[in-house]
Amino acid sequence: MPESETPDSPVTFPPAFLWGAATSAYQIEGAVREDGRTPSIWDTFSHTPGKTAGGDTGDTAVDHYHRYRDDVALMADLGLSAYRFSISWSRVQPTGRGPAVQKGLDFYRRLVDELLAHGIKPAITLYHWDLPQELEDAGGWPERDTAYRFAEYAKIAGEALGDRVEQWITLNEPWCSAFLGYGSGVHAPGRTDAAASLKAAHHLNLAHGLGTTALRSAMPARNSVAVSLNSSVVRPLSQDPADLAAVQKIDDLANGVFHGPMLHGAYPETLYAATELITDWSYVQDGDLAAIHQPLDALGLNYYTPALVSATDPHADAPRADGHGASSFSPWPGADDVAFHQTPGERTEMGWTIDPTGLHDLIMRYTREVPGLPVYITENGAAYDDKPDPDGRVHDPERIAYLHGHLSAIRRAIADGADVRGYFLWSLMDNFEWSYGYAKRFGAVYVDYATLTRTPKSSAHWYAQAARTGTLPPVTAADLPPLAATD
Repeated sequence: MPESETPDSPVTFPPAFLWGAATSAYQIEGAVREDGRTPSIWDTFSHTPGKTAGGDTGDTAVDHYHRYRDDVALMADLGLSAYRFSISWSRVQPTGRGPAVQKGLDFYRRLVDELLAHGIKPAITLYHWDLPQELEDAGGWPERDTAYRFAEYAKIAGEALGDRVEQWITLNEPWCSAFLGYGSGVHAPGRTDAAASLKAAHHLNLAHGLGTTALRSAMPARNSVAVSLNSSVVRPLSQDPADLAAVQKIDDLANGVFHGPMLHGAYPETLYAATELITDWSYVQDGDLAAIHQPLDALGLNYYTPALVSATDPHADAPRADGHGASSFSPWPGADDVAFHQTPGERTEMGWTIDPTGLHDLIMRYTREVPGLPVYITENGAAYDDKPDPDGRVHDPERIAYLHGHLSAIRRAIADGADVRGYFLWSLMDNFEWSYGYAKRFGAVYVDYATLTRTPKSSAHWYAQAARTGTLPPVTAADLPPLAATD
């Protein structure tokens, strides 16, 4: 921390620090059949029996498509200076190719205009897991053509919105798209093919590179292009060489497979070695790594919990749970000799250990790896079993403590030399949480799914005060003024 601060002094952020919140299209928009939108892989997956908790779908979600003006007003009430949202690819380009549907683009134009009118900086994510179903029918991310289709889509979005939106993110958490979507199958499209998951990873990388180039060709030079990675903080169970080798393997599969080509222009040699029995990587064509390795204006990091791994004991039933859903298929190709362990400490409703030191470590890693590249925390948050009190208020002191701890870790990283420029709380409001359906609540704003009424939780009041003052309030919200619910 700065020399002028003591451990008991207020945690204060730089004046230009962005205080934001984040969402994604399929999780909040609803209106899945309106204005030309066609199914994405998540429409198909969620309508497949047994794929989501309770058979929940995003058909209505929280109806942001029709309620966006009220939601933006709520953001303004919370004092947000930035809002990160994603575009639904199939709402803009229903078949994943060809001309745009203007009604789809018009929704995002209206949303951007509303944000700007309230003094909120929009940050657009082009891809948050909702591939148009027609592209999946043609092979999906394991097919090279999907990367070229993404570049075409990126140019359409950049031309339509680049005059008013300065912050752009190509992909959100490509690890989930590749390895949960095509490896373990717990995410859409639900395929379980280790070789296909590695091909998907490469073509997502290629899409990022081609999409970055396409965006820059369509937008003013002042605009920023980034990617959001859910890079893992991977720690060894012990200092035994076998456990350290397990860390290397998971670090390659969680992190190096994406930041290697994106940030350094090459895949780790150890990744090739670990996966040589699964794939020959022949789909990496001449020129691909140069196309992927585009200079970035910023790096988005999403963080929730660290990983603790070891080598497996061949004589015991070693743990395999890794926090990425229940499946008999692994999202870690070539890592059958690695065991995942529950890290100690308090946990969120997701079963994820709360450990702000992991966020500090993650930020400092990339500060060392790519010096001078600004960092945004594009997702961080916690799910709890939130319920309204008899007076209708929703008190979530656990989330306040979580936010205070992680924001304090960011401030320590800034004091240690990291260029962290903003924080996007996940999530603005409760929503469709992928395969968990509506069973997990990450929002700072409570949503009654029967009425879709929005009620800011006590964490929203706490975060609003932090956003307005640039200083973290104490870990209590008892004295903060309430914000009104919205129908």
